[in-house]
Amino acid sequence: MATDYYAVLGVRRDASPDEIKKAFRKLARELHPDVNPDPKTQERFKEINAAYEVLSDPQKKQVYDLGGDPLSASGGGGGAGGFGAGGFGNFSDIMDAFFGQASQRGPRSRTRRGQDAMIRLDLELDEAAFGTTKELQVDTAIVCTGCSGEGAAPGTSAQTCDMCRGRGEVSQVTRSFLGQVMTSRPCPQCQGFGTVVPTPCPECAGDGRVRSRRSLTVKIPAGVENGTRIQLSGEGEVGPGGGPAGDLYVEIHELPHPVFQRRGDDLHCTVTIPMTAAALGTKCPLETLDGMEEVDIRPGTQSGQSIPLHGRGVTHLRGGGRGDLIVHVEVQTPNKLDPQQEDLLRQLAKLRGEERPLGQFQPGQQGLFSRLKDAFNGR
Repeated sequence: MATDYYAVLGVRRDASPDEIKKAFRKLARELHPDVNPDPKTQERFKEINAAYEVLSDPQKKQVYDLGGDPLSASGGGGGAGGFGAGGFGNFSDIMDAFFGQASQRGPRSRTRRGQDAMIRLDLELDEAAFGTTKELQVDTAIVCTGCSGEGAAPGTSAQTCDMCRGRGEVSQVTRSFLGQVMTSRPCPQCQGFGTVVPTPCPECAGDGRVRSRRSLTVKIPAGVENGTRIQLSGEGEVGPGGGPAGDLYVEIHELPHPVFQRRGDDLHCTVTIPMTAAALGTKCPLETLDGMEEVDIRPGTQSGQSIPLHGRGVTHLRGGGRGDLIVHVEVQTPNKLDPQQEDLLRQLAKLRGEERPLGQFQPGQQGLFSRLKDAFNGR
């Protein structure tokens, strides 16, 4: 009777390739001859190896499922019990069963993507508020014009490494509890590239790129602020071997303004006026981002009061419109009066009935320790 390979691996007939591979790995760890030297176990290991050799190959599996001989259909093999190239199945799957995913093989490319770069750009407040266009000088790696990124001197080219024969790795056979195990490592002569450059380009020393200063025009959108980063795709460092360039990030640094303080998209400033102007009202000229305007100080304005100028702030970065300009009023009380000024103020106080004002007391803001004390006392 023909061997039921599905039963040997303990999987269903409709099992997926991943399920078949997972079952084989589990049994291989338990039944490998170097782990379990029992003769019966060795025969069992040969069975699961033969079953996996058939079920892991789509062509053999199709022939087997149709009732044919999968080994004769594939042109023979090492037999169910052999440990040759055919009977041992996929060697990388055996190694994978013990050590995990098999490593990727083959030479690595000399061409790699370049790194990202960043440059800081100082902006005045009005430039950040309304946007601008800046010309930047950027020092980055560019493709070497002498070798066009190849790394070899003009008239020469890279040659196949004679140590690894272009594979980029060399193999070594060692003994372990598994028996003879072949391991691979990057070729020390070509560093894993598979090729060597006998005559490097004198301009880039074989790297395929050189450093150069270049000019770059950057459009700054309206509404940027401190820390905003603008990404310029493909404007960063060119990669080794003339590989694709990384990205360039322009980080915004907003310079302090002598009058305005920015809070989000709103601007704030403080105007100091004498108490007479606060009482009688006045108009104060203010140079805004849009030009000269007059701030209307109404009669009776109190110290600490704010006057909003709507739509005079910074443009919203996302969406239309602008923030506001908030003018904070500070009323200055004179501390030096001549006799005539003092007499006039006393007359005013008498007319207003404020010669001996009682004042109006309100609860003040508690300090930290007072608030903690009240919290512990349950107030």
